[in-house]
Amino acid sequence: MLFLRRQLLRTLSFAFGSSFILGRNQLGIAAQTHTETPAQPKLSPSPAGAAVRGGIAQGTEMEKVTGIGGFFFRAKDPKALGLWYQQHLGISGIPTSAGDSPWQQEAGPTAFAPFPETSKYFGDAQKVWMLNFRVRDLDKMAAQLQAAGIEIKIYPPDPTGKFARVHDPEGNPIELWQPAKPDAPH
Repeated sequence: MLFLRRQLLRTLSFAFGSSFILGRNQLGIAAQTHTETPAQPKLSPSPAGAAVRGGIAQGTEMEKVTGIGGFFFRAKDPKALGLWYQQHLGISGIPTSAGDSPWQQEAGPTAFAPFPETSKYFGDAQKVWMLNFRVRDLDKMAAQLQAAGIEIKIYPPDPTGKFARVHDPEGNPIELWQPAKPDAPH
């Protein structure tokens, strides 16, 4: 479980600050070295006669998303859960008036990985998603959460950084990640 996350984030860490990006085949090979790998995507066939190199048809450049614009999910008590995220993690909800401002993310690497339906990585088998939030100082964040009575599990650091796991009041898993410094040895 832990190894998959570390492999994905190690790949991002190696690429952080450089123009080198692993190709689809190289990532697939890296992922196969672990016991629990994300589901492999089923790629749609290329249009007839189109020459494709690196997932992009020659002569055209693939349009890509620029980041996560929102994360929407069901909750038993949306107001209370939104308030919990704001009070404990500093994530403000959707603005409700002209004076409110939305949560602003800092730029940085983002891992995106579908997991098999049978994955035990999220803990509760009924949970189908898990957020991973980047933090500046995991020790300070952990102390802040513990002071609020929130249980947090801190994992040993690895070359990609420090990790911890918490659950929101509805039991949804949240992973906290303090990335290793870009100039740190990998």
